[in-house]
Amino acid sequence: MQRIVTWWDRRQIPLYLAAIVLGGVVGLVAPSSAPGLAASINPALILLLFATFLGVPLTMIGRAFRDGRFFVTVLLVNFGIVPIVVFGLSRFVTDDRGLLIGVLLVLLTPCVDYVIVFTGLAGGARDRLLAAAPVLMLLQIVLLPGYLWLFAGADAVALVEVEPFVEAFLLLIVVPLVAAAIVQAVAGRSAIGAGIMRVMEGAMVPIMMLTLAVVVGSQIAAVGEQAVALLRVVPLFVAFLVVMVVVGALVWRPARLDAPAGRALVFSGATRNSLVVLPLALSLPTSLAIAPLAVVTQTLVELVGMVVLVRVVPRIVGPSRPGR
Repeated sequence: MQRIVTWWDRRQIPLYLAAIVLGGVVGLVAPSSAPGLAASINPALILLLFATFLGVPLTMIGRAFRDGRFFVTVLLVNFGIVPIVVFGLSRFVTDDRGLLIGVLLVLLTPCVDYVIVFTGLAGGARDRLLAAAPVLMLLQIVLLPGYLWLFAGADAVALVEVEPFVEAFLLLIVVPLVAAAIVQAVAGRSAIGAGIMRVMEGAMVPIMMLTLAVVVGSQIAAVGEQAVALLRVVPLFVAFLVVMVVVGALVWRPARLDAPAGRALVFSGATRNSLVVLPLALSLPTSLAIAPLAVVTQTLVELVGMVVLVRVVPRIVGPSRPGR
């Protein structure tokens, strides 16, 4: 078994890309599978984050809360620099209300779930990013209406609902974190707890592959139906990813962050909360039906980008020994 774990650990990137392709093929060949795959997204994310949190000792999270420099820099990047970048990019779709609101919803909200996984894969400080997650979630709920009002007008503010954010935070952060804390607490004196930790550590790669496949498979057919219209936003999402990686790479040294914190900063700035805002986008009026598809398109672009950045970021933000 250990040989198998070692094999897939060494081939993470091609395996993740294969999972994305497989999910896309399944979603296109069997579009009727989309509802079932969509229902699997949250369970897959919960399992993925449970495995991730098991690998982060809770004492590290407690220490991470005291890293004020990292917290301030992450907040500045996500709620100071990102809105400026998003405002510039969103001007290219102001003629299409649905695309505009979809772009704003997804790009203005920093990710708090699988960004922690990708950060760890790139050797970043996932404990500090996990500690920052509640603050990032709270601030995006508070600030998103204001950004929408500035960038899209007062009527866009009425479309924002808090419930998807609260539900996602409880399901994707609190539940797996509490479960991981319980397992960590009993692992030292329980063979079952120790066994769960070993199994989940070894299963990280297939769990990530499962998550990537179900996300892509559940959404690719809907995106394909509006491919021509959605082609307009693909360059915007790619540009956002590139710009924010550059921003993070330029900011981490002046902010006097160590390399793991710098990598966490890059991923936090570049990764968006697409799976959390998707239910919000789906609740929009039918006249804005393309907005959730814009959110999904960003997810597809981002997943491919994250797989690439796992290899790229350690080379531009370092030196430090990459970790899991």
